[in-house]
Amino acid sequence: MTDIHMPRLSDTMEEGVIAAWRKQVGDQVSRGDVVADIETDKAIMELEAYDDGVLEKILVAEGETVPIGTPIAVLGDGSGVSSEPEPAPSAPSEQSAEDTAEQSAPRTNGVPAPTEAPVAQPQQDAGAPPKPKASPLAKAVARELGVNLADVQGTGPGGRIIRADVEAAAEQQQAAQPAAPQPAQPAPAAAQPARGTEDVEEVPLSRIRKVTAKRLTESKQQAPHFYLTSAIDVTELVEFRATLNERLLAAGGPKVSINDLVVKAVATALRANPSLNVSFAEDKLLQHKRIHLGVAVALEDGLVVPVIRDADRKSVSEIAAEAKEKAVRAREGKLRPDEMSGSTFSISNLGMFGIEEFSAVINPPEAGILAVGAVKDEVQVREGEFVARKIMRVTLSADHRAVDGAVGAAFLQQLTGLLEDPLRIIA
Repeated sequence: MTDIHMPRLSDTMEEGVIAAWRKQVGDQVSRGDVVADIETDKAIMELEAYDDGVLEKILVAEGETVPIGTPIAVLGDGSGVSSEPEPAPSAPSEQSAEDTAEQSAPRTNGVPAPTEAPVAQPQQDAGAPPKPKASPLAKAVARELGVNLADVQGTGPGGRIIRADVEAAAEQQQAAQPAAPQPAQPAPAAAQPARGTEDVEEVPLSRIRKVTAKRLTESKQQAPHFYLTSAIDVTELVEFRATLNERLLAAGGPKVSINDLVVKAVATALRANPSLNVSFAEDKLLQHKRIHLGVAVALEDGLVVPVIRDADRKSVSEIAAEAKEKAVRAREGKLRPDEMSGSTFSISNLGMFGIEEFSAVINPPEAGILAVGAVKDEVQVREGEFVARKIMRVTLSADHRAVDGAVGAAFLQQLTGLLEDPLRIIA
């Protein structure tokens, strides 16, 4: 028999969630078959089998979280097929005082009593209805709201129960039950948010949100950030983009966004200022010879940063096509781990939300990130006259352990020159 383990599917992954089992106990499995979907800290990835055989046991149920390296299933020749799920090895859960007392009691003849599963799950009878399928978040919300998933009609893919289904069922339950009279209580000493009431909802952190919180907290605590802001006149850039898109559409190519032009300009500026394309590594700096740009993409439950490799060697249209394709797959949770790692510098753009300027947190181990704001019409004085110009503000966040202020200023000066004279971007 061969154990299938929870794999490490990204460089920051420490544990994973079984999002769905593609194969069931007794199914024939061939090398390369997808046996399960694994929710990592960055996306939902497909787990492929490395051997041929029969799936004999599933050790971790859908929705459960286990550390990397934990056995999650058993592959064999079919002789050991078991229809009963077995609990996966996991960290011990919190127990009540009674449970602790029972475990510490003397054992008969020195032989420990059989260990019971943390939660008793009765074996399903042949005539019993199948266990409803639900997303991990839906299960967590159901536990919070006291909703029985067996009473919920799923509206997700394949009838899968999603969070909205659980919340709708909870509202129906509340509407069907009359409000119980509440005894008078003394006024509280201090106003505190009540848990478990309709005014407060506890939402479990997604895998992406957990890792984002951890890494960016470490970044702010360990990397001394400094910030430099430039107001760039992008009037010619906006006109250049419009002309370029007309020609690209006529040739059947992809449209180019302002952000695509910024990405190309940043890559060009980094090539001219390699001192910013570095990483701090305690007693040394890592000078990156290639320019791989991470472009932040906002998701409903967190943030991912797809990487455009060798951005300085690609045309603007190539960058546009790649950025759009990876952004779509990022929102679908279909990016591969290697497509979200290895960046040497990052770009975050909130201009589409009308944000004029902001400061971004450095994505470690990089030494800098550029925050891009919206393009706004502003009145400026040119040759003694008031003129309307389109202005875009960008803010560089840099790690002062690796980069000095003058280096950051030189980079922004180079970037400003490129964006104000856009023909140089494609030259």
